[in-house]
Amino acid sequence: GADGEDTILRVPVGTQVFEDDNETLIADMTEVGQRVVLLSGGNGGFGNAHFKTSANQAPRHANPGQVGVEKWVWLRLKLIADAGLVGLPNAGKSTFLAAVSAAKPKIAAYPFTTLHPNLGVVSIGERDFVLADIPGLIEGASEGAGIGDRFLGHVERCGVLVHLIDGTQEDVKQAYKTIRGELAAYDERLAEKPEIVVLNKIDAIEPDDLKEKLKVLKKVSKQDVLLVSGVTGKGTDMVLYGIIETLDAAKAAKLEAIRRKAEPNWAP
Repeated sequence: GADGEDTILRVPVGTQVFEDDNETLIADMTEVGQRVVLLSGGNGGFGNAHFKTSANQAPRHANPGQVGVEKWVWLRLKLIADAGLVGLPNAGKSTFLAAVSAAKPKIAAYPFTTLHPNLGVVSIGERDFVLADIPGLIEGASEGAGIGDRFLGHVERCGVLVHLIDGTQEDVKQAYKTIRGELAAYDERLAEKPEIVVLNKIDAIEPDDLKEKLKVLKKVSKQDVLLVSGVTGKGTDMVLYGIIETLDAAKAAKLEAIRRKAEPNWAP
């Protein structure tokens, strides 16, 4: 009716609203306080008094009104984090998150310890950023194998991916290629995100073995590889500063693109 109140559904930041087909995006709630009208109420109609005029003092016409809009919608939450930890199960992602933030994820010496994403706020120098620990991926995750495919959508929000590889396993090359393949299979845009490659658990690797695995990873990833021990904390600061540097570079590139669009003749 005329005095009816709005029905407001409050959702976490990062929620996406889809049509009943679960594919057509209606809204992407990425900011605090963002509002969107999903459904309009019906027309309350008009009684005969509404149609009264000086020439027609007793109208016999009324408008019955119209019903409101109805629909089914899907709500899908995608966590908003600055950086995301990806890797095979038991790569040490939760241990790394616990080492660099106040987060308390479950940690154990078996795969799939992490069953849902964990978030932690990292402070390094005078900077803070949000780091997400994404459950481990296995080969075929993009097609539903394991549990990681349920959470790959969260990676879409991350500005940079920190790819952790367990240095104690034999084939670090295949470990790297498996994760890269699953990211690309899920969404090509994930494979194009900035990536920091990290060889983890270096405290448990013999020096000669470490040297050889580092060489292999550099060759397959075509970039520098950082060495880290999540247990001892060795090398973690280098990763954190690398994340900040990557985020700052992406922000600068975005601002430059905006300037170029607004001022075609602008040059740095």
